[in-house]
Amino acid sequence: MILLSDPKVLDVPVRDCGEPLAEIASVPVIVLDPRERDEAGAYGRVRTGVLERLRSASEMLPDGVRFLVIEGHRSSTEQARRFALYEDRLRRSGITDPVELRRQASAFVSPVEVAPHCAGAALDLTLVDADGVELDMGGAVNGHRTGDEKHCPLDASGLSDQARRHRDILARAMSGVGFVNYPTEWWHWSYGDRYWALISKAGSAIYGPA
Repeated sequence: MILLSDPKVLDVPVRDCGEPLAEIASVPVIVLDPRERDEAGAYGRVRTGVLERLRSASEMLPDGVRFLVIEGHRSSTEQARRFALYEDRLRRSGITDPVELRRQASAFVSPVEVAPHCAGAALDLTLVDADGVELDMGGAVNGHRTGDEKHCPLDASGLSDQARRHRDILARAMSGVGFVNYPTEWWHWSYGDRYWALISKAGSAIYGPA
């Protein structure tokens, strides 16, 4: 598994295409959840091309199922804050080696210099039914915050058949339009960033920090 702290990710060149950020809420079939709302409203924006692909992915979902987006763009300041907080949590657990701290922290929070969210290239999302009720995904979005790391990977073991089906629905729709998953987080999908470029062998990222 390649983590975001891997030097190969930082080595990917960026040739930003200049696309602006777009409002996720402008697409009626996609639900935007307020739980990660920030003062500037950045959480509700992604690059135009990312939003168009999300719209296309939504058309691949079964009837009565919709995307619930938790977070899109994130400022570099907020990204750095979250990374430091998670490193502190790991440090308190007894991990002191700086290299290992960075590696383990990057399993759930990207180093700011390569962060897909900071590029407007990433989406944290789940699925809801026609009434807006979240489907059983076998674990919560950002489950690492509550100590449920074992259910966070997309291919986590021990999931119910229902949760596995729902994750498969999500994965088919997102990968079907070109998104790549960060395998430690079933809810995190990106397009156009450095990690996407490395995994998809695109050669270069088309989105840098936005």
